[in-house]
Amino acid sequence: MWKLKIAEGNSPWLRTTNNHVGRQFWEFDPNHGTSEEISEVEKARENFRIHRFEQKHSADILMRLQFAKENPCNLDIPQVHVKDGEDVIEEMVTNTLRRALSFHSTIQAHDGHWPGDYGGPMFLLPGLIITLSVTGALNAVLSKEHQHEMCRYLYNHQNKDGGWGLHIEGHSTMFGTGLTYVTLRLLGEGAQDGDGAMERGRKWILDHGSASAISSWGKMWLSVLGVFEWAGNNPLPPELWMLPYMLPIHPGRMWCHCRMVYLPMSYLYGKRFVGPITPTVLSLRRELYSTPYHEINWDHARNECAKEDLYYPHPLIQDALWGFLHKVVEPVLMQWPGKYLREKALSTVMDHIHYEDENTRYICIGPVNKVLNMLCCWVEDPNSEAFKLHLPRIYDFLWIAEDGMKMQGYNGSQLWDTAFTIQAIIATGLSKEYGPTLNRAHMFVKNSQVLEDCPGDLASWYRHISKGAWPFSTADHGWPISDCTSEGLKAALLLSKLPSDLVGEPIEARKFYDAVNVILSLQNADGGFATYELTRSYSWLEIINPAETFGDIVIDYPYVECTSAAIQALTSLRKSYPGHRREEIEDCIGKAAQFIEKIQAEDGSWYGSWAVCFTYATWFGVTGLVAAGKHYNECAAIRKACDFLLSKELASGGWGESYLSCQNKVYTNIGDGRPHVVNTGWAMLSLIDAGQAERDPTPLHRAARVLINSQMENGDHPQQEIMGVFNRNCMITYAAYRNIFPIWALGEYRCRVLRSK
Repeated sequence: MWKLKIAEGNSPWLRTTNNHVGRQFWEFDPNHGTSEEISEVEKARENFRIHRFEQKHSADILMRLQFAKENPCNLDIPQVHVKDGEDVIEEMVTNTLRRALSFHSTIQAHDGHWPGDYGGPMFLLPGLIITLSVTGALNAVLSKEHQHEMCRYLYNHQNKDGGWGLHIEGHSTMFGTGLTYVTLRLLGEGAQDGDGAMERGRKWILDHGSASAISSWGKMWLSVLGVFEWAGNNPLPPELWMLPYMLPIHPGRMWCHCRMVYLPMSYLYGKRFVGPITPTVLSLRRELYSTPYHEINWDHARNECAKEDLYYPHPLIQDALWGFLHKVVEPVLMQWPGKYLREKALSTVMDHIHYEDENTRYICIGPVNKVLNMLCCWVEDPNSEAFKLHLPRIYDFLWIAEDGMKMQGYNGSQLWDTAFTIQAIIATGLSKEYGPTLNRAHMFVKNSQVLEDCPGDLASWYRHISKGAWPFSTADHGWPISDCTSEGLKAALLLSKLPSDLVGEPIEARKFYDAVNVILSLQNADGGFATYELTRSYSWLEIINPAETFGDIVIDYPYVECTSAAIQALTSLRKSYPGHRREEIEDCIGKAAQFIEKIQAEDGSWYGSWAVCFTYATWFGVTGLVAAGKHYNECAAIRKACDFLLSKELASGGWGESYLSCQNKVYTNIGDGRPHVVNTGWAMLSLIDAGQAERDPTPLHRAARVLINSQMENGDHPQQEIMGVFNRNCMITYAAYRNIFPIWALGEYRCRVLRSK
């Protein structure tokens, strides 16, 4: 049976800055679990399989079953149900909150964070399996139980048409289908296995133009494996890293996730690396194409992309650029004396790869560059220490639920979820009842702050300062992020105001100041805040975005979410430490508020780049402006935002927004018009902060009824549709949101609507 391990180092090859606080990984123990517990897990798996087309998102049941045994929750508070026409009263809300908080406290890990599923994208696991396959490490790293659960996951998320999507709720794409089919084959599944699933998958590929029409990231992975030719890839020249930084196209000016993915890709492309040609590889060359492999026109394949994959079509200027590089520049760089420049460029790229690996303790910024960097280290030296240091960090990215084992979009969302949870608990006014929970969470926040900048000359490595920041996941990961630093700071400041005998000693003032220094350093000239770094180049650079599947990835754009979080954090700091950098903070808040107003849409909404979608971003837009001192009566932006949200409220009460809002940039309700507890929570928080209770509390009462009535018997809230997004087009799981935002919204409703009345 599988067991979730927390804050443990299970290998001498692991490095850590804080004794592995926040680390979460699953381990299979054949002797773990009673027959009743194993039966319960199997029941959850079968239930998911049966209903997989109606409910595509897992409910994280395996983790919940483990914590139910370790931290039993004996609720003696009756479940509340508000009848139609019945008024919501404070006792109902308080009982619902106590039930929710009691349950949520039981799924907190002993190191203080809330573990959970951060899966969703379907293209992550294939990169790992291809890498382990070509390096010969597949069976050494992944047990047969790992591989079985991965196959379960991939089969469970096959669409009815036989294909697989970019993410678990998405339509079938060549990128998702081609890579998933290959992954299953590498995991030992035969071309006729899976009760017809493999045959349906292959049929989808051939019916939609064959694997030659896979998008560019898929072409790269298939080339590494040996089932696609590098001649069918558009160039990824490593020499870009040797250009002068003053040029807008220098990779160091790109969004860090973009440059950190294309960094190792450029190494593999520059080397034209191909793994061993095994019988499976030769068989895949036959299975993936309708044309014999040796007859495929690879030059034509360079710009071929299935319409199902095409979210960002290449402009003609981009195709012309790739054609020039492919036909003129690359032949020069592959021959002497151009080959000398290529070798120097490859050496430079590897230096940057090693710097990234060492300063993330071999976790890396994300799962794509994690496995690419690991592969590059093996290509450079199969016996290298770097490759060995990479291997144990693979488990940090693997998560198992009733739908199987997946690869997560990060090594988790530990700090992010914990910071939100702290704010939610405190908002209920019930903090004194949950002191041990807050104390553990406080400990985690303190242990997760980044205490030092990366070593060396940061400018030469294209890195921003990080001392004082909070990361998205763990201190060992260590990349600083504007909104994570802001939410960490907000949570820590709130805890500093509570009695230390309840929540522990507060963080020292100097560490708050370090966090403020990071936040202030990240404001752009336009007043907005991007994610990890300042915006370093121009939006026109998007014309060279080679990833047909993703939008707006080339530079680090400023976002309403990051900008609002910064305003809120600095406003909170100013209340506690009014003398600290007062003028700078006031100037920063003023410019940030102007930015938020400037980017508001005509209909009063803001577009959400990191969750679904307009309800999420509008929550940030409103709360940021309110924190900056704006009020409904004199701020047109807040009035328009409230009108927008009220116009989207469902007749039944609450809000339910589909992920299609992100993809199409038009507000879209969930298919059958159901409310979603997370969207409803965000909308409630926005309206409460904007003073809706003083004007007409009726929409808030309806929404509160939705949240109360959605609570499950054990105090949990149901897992509904996926709520996270990145790069406009790919959805990702935030498993804790179903608990955090009903608690937060009902807490604010209890204290600021019912009690104020």
